Amino acid sequence: MQHTRELIDSVGSRLSVDSDVLARTVHALSACAQASSACAAGMLADKDADSLREAITQNLDCADVTHTTVQLLLRGDDAQRPLIGAQLAACLIACREARDVCGRHAAHREHCRLCAEAAGQATEACENLGAALRP
Repeated sequence: MQHTRELIDSVGSRLSVDSDVLARTVHALSACAQASSACAAGMLADKDADSLREAITQNLDCADVTHTTVQLLLRGDDAQRPLIGAQLAACLIACREARDVCGRHAAHREHCRLCAEAAGQATEACENLGAALRP
């Protein structure tokens, strides 16, 4: 997380929020994107992959949404607050759904447990940043 904070500080975020909150969010969303992608790959390799189709799709959606959100947060500024707020809301939905879907499989699949954990942390980070962005 320290590296993420240093990176944000080095480029001088133009988004008026506490840089620690922004760095925690970027870090959590990046970890969630990786975990969601890896979990989807793990489920695709599972002998019961057909029965996991919904969870696989949800994880791939979460990976894409979290990655896009990170990109917007890293280059965003106050003029883009409406866009960032809408993207953050979509990200929150994707993270919650990944957390819940993988949470149901966590007892039987380690990658699902790890994904549910990362998605839960990303959910919390999105909620905290959303609160910080409200006027």
